[in-house]
Amino acid sequence: MSKNLLTDQLIIREMTIDDLAAVFHLGEKLFTSDYSPSMYRTWDEYEITTLFNSDTELCIVAELEDEVVGFALGTTVEKQHSAWKYGYLVWIGTRPGLQKCGAGKELFDEIKDRFIDQGVRMIIIDTDADNKAGISFFKKQGFDNIQQHVYMTLNLSKTRKKRKKASK
Repeated sequence: MSKNLLTDQLIIREMTIDDLAAVFHLGEKLFTSDYSPSMYRTWDEYEITTLFNSDTELCIVAELEDEVVGFALGTTVEKQHSAWKYGYLVWIGTRPGLQKCGAGKELFDEIKDRFIDQGVRMIIIDTDADNKAGISFFKKQGFDNIQQHVYMTLNLSKTRKKRKKASK
């Protein structure tokens, strides 16, 4: 499907409660442990429902022929003693095969407009340092000042096994 034909048929709208399952399952296809272990660990139904319940107007979907084919989920952050209000784009994704057809840009443009309407002065995103496609996408949307951070995990089930052996 050509980019222009797709964007002409694409509907960007606020997510409804009926979209929760479709968004969750699409995210499961996108945020796999092979693709990104940290995104895989944090993608769950509670994340979606929490964002939906707290910032419904910042939870949007892309629909094509009555099917949810993309989503953007955001929230706002206000810090004490700061005049700035930040928009945090927590999740954005489109169905495989549509990632270079403009659906992601349409979603981003809509959530950016919604952030502006809420008085946001800066949008923040985070992604894996290895997510070359994601970083390229965000650069095309005007993001810069890339900062890398360290993400670490501690598997407590392994720690428990060591402690049990030591206590015997």
